[in-house]
Formats: sequence, structure tokens, C-alpha cells
Amino acid sequence: MGQRLLPWRSGEGEKLWLSMLVDAMEKASQPQLRAAYCDQSVLAAVSVQLARPASPYLHCASHFSLQN
Repeated sequence: MGQRLLPWRSGEGEKLWLSMLVDAMEKASQPQLRAAYCDQSVLAAVSVQLARPASPYLHCASHFSLQN
């Protein structure tokens, strides 16, 4: 069985993913967006989520390697 690459991890897909990330970060850094009101409960929930350790596994992916 051949190993399939995830679409975002193959050449153009990786560039597209990175480009979309940069675009999102540029939008989030705009002064008018940063000055907008955000509910404190949302900020608290995001802070809790970001404080958690990152998972070594992709979302909804198996932790078993295709190379086993």
C-alpha cells in the first residue's frame, strides 16, 4: 500500500495552506479588527484552548504510522 500525502502537505497544497495562514494573520492584525469588542468568556475559552499542549496527531487522524 502506497503512502498518501495529505493535500495540504503536498507541494502546492502546502503553499496554499501557508498563504491562507498569512492572509488570516494579516486580517487579524488590522487595527479596526483588533479594536473590536470581544466577549470576555470567548477570550477566556480561547486562552484555555491555547494553554493546552498541542496534539502530536492530526485532527481525526490515526496515530498509527503508514510506515509500520
